[in-house]
Amino acid sequence: MTIAIVDGYSTGAALTARLHHLGVPCTHIQSQPDAHAVLSRTFNPGHYIRDLGFIPDPDDLVQRLQRNGTTGVVAGAESGVTLAETLSHALGLPSNAPEQRAARRDKHLMAASVRTAGLATPRTHLAVSPDAAAHWFAASGLPEAVVKPLASAGSDGVRFCRTPTDVHDATLTVLNGRNIFGQPNTAALVQERLVGTEYYINTVTRDGRHKVAETWRYTKQLRPGAGPIYDYEEPVPANTAESQTLRAFTFAVLDALGIHNSPAHTEVMLTESGPVLIETGARLGGATSPAVVERHCGMSQTALTAAALATPEAFDDFDDRHLTWTGALRNVEFINHRSGRADRTAMAQVAALPSAVEVCPAVDHGDPLRPTTDLLSTPGYLYLAAESTEQVERDYLTLRQWERDGLHTGGLAVPAGRTGP
Repeated sequence: MTIAIVDGYSTGAALTARLHHLGVPCTHIQSQPDAHAVLSRTFNPGHYIRDLGFIPDPDDLVQRLQRNGTTGVVAGAESGVTLAETLSHALGLPSNAPEQRAARRDKHLMAASVRTAGLATPRTHLAVSPDAAAHWFAASGLPEAVVKPLASAGSDGVRFCRTPTDVHDATLTVLNGRNIFGQPNTAALVQERLVGTEYYINTVTRDGRHKVAETWRYTKQLRPGAGPIYDYEEPVPANTAESQTLRAFTFAVLDALGIHNSPAHTEVMLTESGPVLIETGARLGGATSPAVVERHCGMSQTALTAAALATPEAFDDFDDRHLTWTGALRNVEFINHRSGRADRTAMAQVAALPSAVEVCPAVDHGDPLRPTTDLLSTPGYLYLAAESTEQVERDYLTLRQWERDGLHTGGLAVPAGRTGP
């Protein structure tokens, strides 16, 4: 058994570490000649038996993987999804449906596929010019829109717009730029701004059987001039009505997108009229500490993906309908804004909060405590866990006060978190 990881960065690095711990040999592949510096800082070459780097000839790459006895191919990051699926199909290995490959990366095609299956998506316009985008918004009657790149990840290029001029300018910015993977944006997506409660559902699918590893509810803040920003996330027990509604809807979305063998990260808005898809990525969710999630929730998407690849019987035995936890768990986002000794002091202070179980500061390549302003970076995040919700809330409010104080804590900065739909 050998697993090939395409772009083993971000949560993909955690997956490779888990497979390495299980004694499963892994091969690394780059989907592009040069990995983004912020991504590459998460790469651990010690978890691979070989690193093939970037191989431009797909036939050559397939032959090498065949010689290495590859039994599975998986994307470690969003940038590796298309190549991982292409290689799996060429090798005759379990993969997602090839005919819907484009719809799993192109958000316009994604929405169209999901709508065809009778599932709700936002009203959407594919814009190739700023004027056309502004005209569509003006004619739509929508009070607000979200403009974002057609194929990217995270909150890259996301703008909230209330006027045709805002939509025009946001679309122009997208079309004149590149996405976080360095590719030029050929179009922008202009979508209806949804109103409701947002969730993400991390799943793993093996041979068409979907299982939910994690369901989390977002809480956001409204900041002047910044739109809503992600504030914190809390897990949702599997036995709640909202979780069951999201489970059924997400499984239908995965079927509509031909996701048969891979992890997936699906964002859904639960509105007054029911669940509406924001988007799905056929890969692991990011900004997570699998060990913390497993300790407090019983399962992580990383662990379940490793099981699907290495120990199928463990995947089969996992019952995703009974996931729950005791006490309170919260993943709070913040931005660690200064460098050097002040940051180290601030992080030590954050880690000393009574319910803090893990602190993950935003960092830049080359300096483990220097934050990055690159759009690809994940803001810092802090897991708070305690028996009482009151303790978690007290520590959360303390962190936010430290952010407002700024200099006192070495530069935890406002606004915290990342923008999102």
